[in-house]
Amino acid sequence: MNIRRIAAFSDGDVGGNPAGVWVGSTMPTAAEMQRMAAEIGFSETAFAVPEEAAWRVRYFSPESEVPFCGHATIALGAVLALENGDDVFELRLNAAKITVEGRREGTTIMAALQSPPTSSAQADPQVLSDALSLFGLVADDLDPAIPPALAHGGADHLVLALGSREALRAMSYKLSAGRVFMREAHLTTIALIYAQTPRLFHARNPFASGGIYEDPATGAAAAAFAGYLRDLDWPHGGAIDIIQGEDMGMRSLIHAEIPRLPGGSIRVSGTARIMSPGEKASAP
Repeated sequence: MNIRRIAAFSDGDVGGNPAGVWVGSTMPTAAEMQRMAAEIGFSETAFAVPEEAAWRVRYFSPESEVPFCGHATIALGAVLALENGDDVFELRLNAAKITVEGRREGTTIMAALQSPPTSSAQADPQVLSDALSLFGLVADDLDPAIPPALAHGGADHLVLALGSREALRAMSYKLSAGRVFMREAHLTTIALIYAQTPRLFHARNPFASGGIYEDPATGAAAAAFAGYLRDLDWPHGGAIDIIQGEDMGMRSLIHAEIPRLPGGSIRVSGTARIMSPGEKASAP
């Protein structure tokens, strides 16, 4: 199994979200990709094969295929740069066409993706009620400046902005209940957010729909959230930074650039590092 192990959105030479990257000449079957993703055990593994002047890409969690994964795309950009030189690579996903840029810089690789189009909508009241119950939260725990929303940027994410860093740090839920809720609500992740400033956010992202309790960095959710802030006319100044994974000992840094065009692509960038042999997917 020739899979590269890359930590995307790393904090320099540490942290980041581990992803598997498989690059070959012929795409394996869905069953084979699902088996490999389950075996490697990371939240996502990206599979890529050349297709004309682009790369055909599919993403698998240990339990299911996902339409788009940001951190695995950043990891893929790093691998493509290592194998083909610094460049911007066109990617063809199941339902979108995007690009990822990879640029080697010493022991890390800078990578940036252009997300699929973004959109947002008010959160369904029943979905919101069920989500609050899942995490043991009440309405007063939320930040009224960023109302709960369904945000899309290649995949669907429920955004819950919390009123304090302490509430974010205390996040807890039952994985089995989260899996049932998120699959019934067709959510890829739930993005719990705290705004330290208008341009600096802290995030935690449960990924129970894929069998993962929490992701230390989630580029797809970052793109969706940035698009939502644009829809809100939030004073983002054209870009935001997100610190994620800090509460699980895997600090990750995500930068998102927000152009003015409503619904337009979000540029999400960060560094990626090659994981050391035997390095675990999560901190002890």
